[in-house]
Amino acid sequence: MPTDHRSRLARAAETAGSTGLDAVIVTPSADLIYLAGYDPPLLPRLTCLIVRPGRDPVLVVPRLEARLATDAGIDELAEVRAWQETEDPYALVRAVVGEEASRVACSHRMWAVHLLRLQALLPEAGFVGAEGVMGRLRSIKDAQELDLLKRAARYADEALGRLLQTRLETRTERDVARALGTLLLETGNDEVTFTIVGSGPNGASPHHEPTSREILFGEGVVMDFGGRTDGYCSDVTRTVAVGQPPSELPRVHEVVLEAQEEALRTIAPDVPAQEVDRAARRVIERAGYGDLFVHRTGHGIGLEEHEWPYIVEGNDEPLRPGMCFSIEPGIYLPGEFGVRIEDIVTVTGTGAQRLNHATRELQVVR
Repeated sequence: MPTDHRSRLARAAETAGSTGLDAVIVTPSADLIYLAGYDPPLLPRLTCLIVRPGRDPVLVVPRLEARLATDAGIDELAEVRAWQETEDPYALVRAVVGEEASRVACSHRMWAVHLLRLQALLPEAGFVGAEGVMGRLRSIKDAQELDLLKRAARYADEALGRLLQTRLETRTERDVARALGTLLLETGNDEVTFTIVGSGPNGASPHHEPTSREILFGEGVVMDFGGRTDGYCSDVTRTVAVGQPPSELPRVHEVVLEAQEEALRTIAPDVPAQEVDRAARRVIERAGYGDLFVHRTGHGIGLEEHEWPYIVEGNDEPLRPGMCFSIEPGIYLPGEFGVRIEDIVTVTGTGAQRLNHATRELQVVR
């Protein structure tokens, strides 16, 4: 089923109007892909899509890339205004937005150099982030997006299952990370987005970069990885023990698993996002590890690995059916080991559905 970009553009314009915006300016990013299916090169020359309430969208594009835009079908969705090398593209944006504009939103991936030039040419306008429009739209996945996220999650589960059929002991973190990347591609992903492998004390660093350290018998290993299929991302984490685990690791794993389950039970339409974070954190705090849970409970996922909504204290936005995000509590003991369990879930009409189905029990492997 083809994506209805025309409908997405119309909803963006309507949302902009309802939030008091004169225009939303979107530069190359997942926002542009979502709205128009256009993924141009990320270069210094300005390319931007301008969405305005009650008016047709306009794509401002360098002349040398105009063919790319029309080949992508943008001219069927928006007016294409190409600028020559000797022209000022920011003045062209000002002409489209209107000098009388009072409130303009810019996508959060816009380069600072572009924002500064636009602010200088529209000194009377207040500039805000476009999350209020784009985050609101992109956070609710349609049936096609959900299918792609489920497929991506299935590929990640399969890659993990195949990896754990092999031996981990004495292999380096880098070797395991490379193997995960190969398996992600073999299972059907178009690309590998990231692979985190942290063994022993390295597992206590949530964003550890794999090294040449050998994985030893009696250690825990945290594996967090994801790929992209047809533009949509996966992200899963499991912690395993290589041989006999450290004495405290099984208890910590049990606490993290209970925290994830409690967070999952909290998810329902209209529940504030921060309540899910609080639910996971209460379990970990009761077990005496509260100060060792050092990150938010989750993040949205879709065209980007991390996007709206964020499952964190301070985000009181009500959850809505179709939202997709991670639930990934963790406990990290410096110098010893770490434990994290992560699944992608989607909000349903009554609760939540997991997209990942790999076992969450502590697996002992060799």
